[in-house]
Amino acid sequence: MFQLLKKQSPARILALGFAIVILLGSVLLILPCSVKQGVQLKYVDSLYTSTSAVCVTGLVVVDAGDTFTPLGQFFLVSLIQIGGLGVASVGVGIILAMRKKIDLKSRNLIKEASNLDSRKGIVRFVKNVLLITFIFELTGAALSFIVFIQDYPLLKALWISLFHSVAAFNNSGFDILGNFQNLISYQKDVMLNLVTCGLIFFGGIGFLVIQEIWNNKLNWKRYSMHAKVVISVSITLIVIGTTLIKLTENITWLGALFHSVSARTAGFSTYSLSEFSNAGLLVLTVLMFIGASSGSTGGGVKTSTFFVLLQGIKAAATNKSEKAFYHAIPKDAFHKAAIIALLAISVVIIGSWLMVVMEPNISLMDAIFEVTSAFGTVGLSTGITTKLSVGSKILSIIIMFIGRLGPLTIASLWHFAKPERVSYPEGNISIG
Repeated sequence: MFQLLKKQSPARILALGFAIVILLGSVLLILPCSVKQGVQLKYVDSLYTSTSAVCVTGLVVVDAGDTFTPLGQFFLVSLIQIGGLGVASVGVGIILAMRKKIDLKSRNLIKEASNLDSRKGIVRFVKNVLLITFIFELTGAALSFIVFIQDYPLLKALWISLFHSVAAFNNSGFDILGNFQNLISYQKDVMLNLVTCGLIFFGGIGFLVIQEIWNNKLNWKRYSMHAKVVISVSITLIVIGTTLIKLTENITWLGALFHSVSARTAGFSTYSLSEFSNAGLLVLTVLMFIGASSGSTGGGVKTSTFFVLLQGIKAAATNKSEKAFYHAIPKDAFHKAAIIALLAISVVIIGSWLMVVMEPNISLMDAIFEVTSAFGTVGLSTGITTKLSVGSKILSIIIMFIGRLGPLTIASLWHFAKPERVSYPEGNISIG
């Protein structure tokens, strides 16, 4: 078995690793010690919850606060942490803790999972990832505690704060407040709103960008092209999203800002989305589809992909080369971005069609929103998740899995590298 795994590509090993963790999590969550007394939890719901946690989504068919015991909630937050860091990073972290050497296969896995350019400095990168995660989550928990201690006893406030901080930094919209309320009861709490937005933002820009910010402080000129693209696109989307949501919905500016940030793969909400207009839901859907950034805890097609697509279109329209921030964009970047976008759109369209076929009573907008949320590993919902049939739940599980690994990675699982023995002359084909 081990020899067989060694022959597989990093993408296949990563996919298998995530699948194993999901299945193991589904078993742990359904144990009698994990479920509150008197609560009946079906296995498909346990599997759905485990998938949503490992894929750092946040879509729920059962309320985590009302369903799971403290031990079950610990299993849940552990799955979120593993999913956010990545199976490979967690595995390497354990190996480092055991003071063992990291072999070449493990380095390739980290490179593949984190979208790194080379294997150089892999061990240092993993150590920094673990340190960054610890600092942000601990800081977020401390700041959240100031809010939750006002409503809960000491120990419960501590646990809720830690759970919330881990979920927010890993861009997973789970909460343990009960009654499917999410953060609606805290919609006017400026402190918790801003702390959550901060955790989501930094978790969504990626560990490499956080490292650059730390090393170079606020010296914009010293940032790499990738960091500049991620930061500028992220801030631009937040501003545009906040403005459009405020224009279409009767909510506060704080609420508009929160949902603009959260829609970028976090999944927390301070207002009921079932009351949002179609225009507001469409804005959120676009933000969910674009998602976070490469090498982050979030999903979606990624901000860099979106940016490269825009630059490619601009270059084609103006007949100029693709460039940004005084750097030329790699020639194959647009090709890869276009493939990712096309595959992502295909997943959303096919998934939405299948859902409306299996759920004829839900609207097309709700289906598209739900599927995009699952693909972008967001966790926002208009309230239809708990009403889904078994078939639709399984469909969402598959889509969340695809969204976490990435459509291009999933497509590459079926690729068997063989040298091409025949070459053909170029033909002519009309485009546009």
